[in-house]
Amino acid sequence: MNVVMLQGTLLRAPEMRVLKSGHQFVAYELRIERSDGPVDTVPVVWVDAPARALTLEAGASVVVTGRVRRRFFRAAGATASRTEVVATEVVLARQRKRVQAALERARAGMAAPTEPQP
Repeated sequence: MNVVMLQGTLLRAPEMRVLKSGHQFVAYELRIERSDGPVDTVPVVWVDAPARALTLEAGASVVVTGRVRRRFFRAAGATASRTEVVATEVVLARQRKRVQAALERARAGMAAPTEPQP
């Protein structure tokens, strides 16, 4: 199971990128404050995101649901990797009903695994 639910602040404005395949994605950098003091920054990508994905502004508090992915690529003649969250939804934290619905959908994806049949 690979399910992520995060709440944090956007460090910068979203950035639209287009892949060679023609798919588009929106890239975010999310700042997450932890209760024990340190701050985490998490790269988030939202593939084929709706138009509203670009309306979010730096400093906005958001809730992200999705999955963790590590991708490999070639850079400067070497293999490099990046771990990021692939979002299924990004919602303003103040939109409580939309946040609740997004979390419910994420939780539904966490259904208990079934036991193998004999």
